[in-house]
Parts: sequence; C-alpha cells; structure tokens
Amino acid sequence: MIADGATDKGSVTTVRRVGETIRRPAGAWTPAVHALLHHLEAVGFTRAPRVLGIEGCGGELIEASEGAEEVLSLVRGEPAFSPWPPVLRSIAGIGELGCWLRQYHDAVRDFRPPPGARWQGQEDGWRPGMVIRHGDLGPWNSVWNGERLAGFIDWDFAAPGHALDDLAQLAWYAVPLRPVEQQRRAAIAGTHALRDRLEALCAAYGARPAEVLDALDGLQVREARRIERLGRQGQEPWATFLARGDVGEMAAERSWLRSRRGVLLGGSGG
Repeated sequence: MIADGATDKGSVTTVRRVGETIRRPAGAWTPAVHALLHHLEAVGFTRAPRVLGIEGCGGELIEASEGAEEVLSLVRGEPAFSPWPPVLRSIAGIGELGCWLRQYHDAVRDFRPPPGARWQGQEDGWRPGMVIRHGDLGPWNSVWNGERLAGFIDWDFAAPGHALDDLAQLAWYAVPLRPVEQQRRAAIAGTHALRDRLEALCAAYGARPAEVLDALDGLQVREARRIERLGRQGQEPWATFLARGDVGEMAAERSWLRSRRGVLLGGSGG
C-alpha cells in the first residue's frame, strides 16, 4: 500500500496518497469513469474505489480540466506485484478473481454511459449487449487483504466492450496464459498448473475455458492493432507500448497460446 503522502509511478500514470484518498491526474475520460463508479456505488458494489471529486491546483473541488486531479477513496490492502503473494498463486485466489469479475459484470449490466461519454483509447461505441469493461485487469491492479480480494483499482482504461473480453484479459495476465518467462515471474510452473488455474477462474465466473481462449486470441489481435494505430499517432501510453516492443511480444504470446490450446483444454500434448 502507498504510504500516506507518498507517490507511486506506474507504467501509465503517477498517483499519490493523501490520508484515506488517492489523487491521480484527470483526463477527458474521467467524467465517464466517474459515472461508472457512481453507478457501482449506487447498486452496492463495494470492491471498487469511490469517487470523492475532482480537485484543482488550489485544492478546490472543480469540474474536470487540464491540471486537475481526481480524488478517489483508498482501497486498503496490498497490490499483487511480482513475485505474486501466496494467495494469488493458489486456486482459491484465482477463484476470488473470477467471483469478483462475475459480481462486477452483474453490477454493471444495466449501466448506460452518459451521452457523449469519452473513454480512454475507446475503439467501439456502447451498444446493447455490451458492458463497460475495466480494461486493465492485471494482478498489479488487484488489491488484497490477506486471503480476500479487496477490489480492483485503476479504472482509467474502462471502455465499452464485451464481458468475455474482460474475462479473457484476466485469464491472460492472472492465470497467466503466457510463456515460461512470465510464468516464472509469477512463480507459476507448468502448463498443467495453468490448465487448473484456467478451469478454476472459469468455474468461478461461469464460463467455458474454450470460449475464453477464443476471446483471448481475438483480444490479443485487437490490442496489437490498437497499439500500432494509437502509438503511431503519438498517443500515450500506446506510443510507449509501441516503442518497447509490445506488438511483437503479443504476437509471440498469441503463437505460444495457440500451441498450448490442447493441453489447456484438458487434451494431451503441448
């Protein structure tokens, strides 16, 4: 957890803690994200930050503008950075993630974005059948209190999409459905362990592993295209993603995942 008065620089933005609040730079997408978080609060979904306002340089609460900071409630606990904590390496922990996502999607199912809503890196407009995805469901954004998942933070990449893509992204990074080097960083060993974790995640959410793998294949293609498109336009953080080679890495991970599909689904080989 960030100490009171300290800042924490992630790969995308820098946040700072002030007492029981988190301050982070506001953007054009902030009003839409705040509408989403207000909805979650209204329907009783407790495992996400609460919106407390937007603050200007002078400390006053204002509308979103350049140089402003959003003020969010602190989600107390520890984020799951590498090496992962024991709870996230357990079947119970991966099940916690699946239950959280199921509850989030149930809570957001009837949310309708406000007219003119803008989302960071948005590719699709909202239409019936979609949800607002969290958009950045990696362990680094999961916050834990011992064996319990306190919630997910960092909602800046929330945007319209399909619920299954959220689950696919969570499986990608939290199973993790990634090559051996990334497995070692997470202290998860072997394709059979990945199969068990994928099955546990899907069972907790209520989905079939095969459809999650199909969704992830498509998600990886679209994410690589988005990095190329927005990165070449100079938009951050995609310009940084493009410069550090994320497109090539995603292609390699997609190829690896396709080669392991049979064993991940309980077949032989791989």
